[in-house]
Amino acid sequence: MKKYILIATIFVNAVVFAQAGPKIEFKDKDNTIDYGKVTKEEDNGVRVFEFTNTGTAPLIINNVQSSCGCTVPSKPTEPIAPGKTGKIEVKYNMNPGPIRKTITVETNAINAEEGRVVLKIKGEVIVKPAENLLEKKTKSPMMQ
Repeated sequence: MKKYILIATIFVNAVVFAQAGPKIEFKDKDNTIDYGKVTKEEDNGVRVFEFTNTGTAPLIINNVQSSCGCTVPSKPTEPIAPGKTGKIEVKYNMNPGPIRKTITVETNAINAEEGRVVLKIKGEVIVKPAENLLEKKTKSPMMQ
């Protein structure tokens, strides 16, 4: 009987200690930020992914990489304490066309496969229609 209690105690301790460590949870649904339809003139292209360390140890963001050079991410330089929040800022260069980019975050989080989390940005940068000054002059109230 003592043998079974000892084995059960070891098993329970192993499970408890296996769950201890940093955990990363992002605020955005599916780790995705949707820019929607935006123009370069009215939007600077910066978005922020907020996350919380829901674990029991400091969370370290080792590296943040984008799928292309048109998206520049920046990461926290200090470890994130348990229960605290952090931010990963992403700046897209706002080239006209669809936005479909991924950002890979490498951490020491135990709830992410190999500590990696994939973030996504999506949307569309549209060209702002140019104003035709001649058209405005012909629609002047004085000419009607």
